[in-house]
Amino acid sequence: MGKIAVCPGSFDPITNGHLDIIQRGAKVFDEVYVVVLNNSSKSPLFTVEERMELIREATKSIPNVKAGSFQGLLVDYAKSIHADAIIRGLRAVSDFEYEMQITSMNRLLNEQIETFFIMTNNQYSFLSSSIVKEVAKYGGDISELVPPIVKEALLNKYTSKPN
Repeated sequence: MGKIAVCPGSFDPITNGHLDIIQRGAKVFDEVYVVVLNNSSKSPLFTVEERMELIREATKSIPNVKAGSFQGLLVDYAKSIHADAIIRGLRAVSDFEYEMQITSMNRLLNEQIETFFIMTNNQYSFLSSSIVKEVAKYGGDISELVPPIVKEALLNKYTSKPN
């Protein structure tokens, strides 16, 4: 069995910044599971199923990437698929403190699973799903920020809903 990593997130929706981290992680690990966190405390724009489908479409050219979802503790999900590692993307120093807390807790829960931080490409250091949704909601150009399939999905969401 090869090295398996989990790349978790809300991915509401997946952005080019996420793809940068996923592509680079896929060069290091034999399999990368990009998993959607089903967080009941948030009100996402896309359903879990829609987000998984967007991930599948956006990563279809990367053969060792799989999409999934989970509820509960990430380390439990990672253990269930025999993952060796968790991949986390960092955009800026401001991300580090939060990510360090999460990593410390995950390590306490399961010290067998390592966390690997990948710094995003500088061109995506400002990018978040929230920013993309805000720009798309008001008709701004998001072509450089998300894969074409995501741009289309966002346009469909916002043209079918009142602002």
